[in-house]
Amino acid sequence: MKLLIQLVLWVIIAALGYLLFNAIYGEVKFNEVKEKRYLAAIENLKDIRVAQLAHKTVTGKYEGDFTKLVRFIDTAQFTLTQRRDSTIRDEVRSKELGVDMVKDIVIIDTLGFRSVKDSLYKAVNGKSKDRYKTMINVPVEGTDAKFEMTAGFIEKSNLQIPVFEAKVSKETLLFDQKKDYLIKEKQVVSVDAVNGTHLTVGSMIDINSNGNWPKSYGANDE
Repeated sequence: MKLLIQLVLWVIIAALGYLLFNAIYGEVKFNEVKEKRYLAAIENLKDIRVAQLAHKTVTGKYEGDFTKLVRFIDTAQFTLTQRRDSTIRDEVRSKELGVDMVKDIVIIDTLGFRSVKDSLYKAVNGKSKDRYKTMINVPVEGTDAKFEMTAGFIEKSNLQIPVFEAKVSKETLLFDQKKDYLIKEKQVVSVDAVNGTHLTVGSMIDINSNGNWPKSYGANDE
């Protein structure tokens, strides 16, 4: 009887050990997949932000239509300028005072133009210079999902301020992972993690073009 009890206990210990190992190993593998996919998604979000900031620089607003954003990158140009200080005669004060008066001015010279595409997207570190054409696609094998992208204006101090937002849900990025781990990941709150249910850059409620990922994933600001 004593031997039987010992055998049963050893079986129970072995079973519990197996379950514990599987739980730990499963979470480790989940985190490996998560990190890889988050990094890939963040690279796309950075490219989208670069395109949106360029669009705002040239047009004064952001673009919510991806097809139009790509067309802008393909065709638009930055104006290259040079700022220089100068001094000229102040006609009004000279007339008022009866003596020659001068005033300082700033002159902006146009030096030329440069393609937005060539300025922003270069073939470096294995990245394609044409990657902006597919940056809206979620870079996860097995899904044909796309990033959500919106743009518009919000009112601040009686001014219409342009804003944009691009995002993808954790559920989309981790669609084939164990649901228990996914639920836990969507509820995470930590300075070293991506908080909330989405990876996001920009905002439709604040004047903000930053990403919501921690610095460990790469720069999250401009």
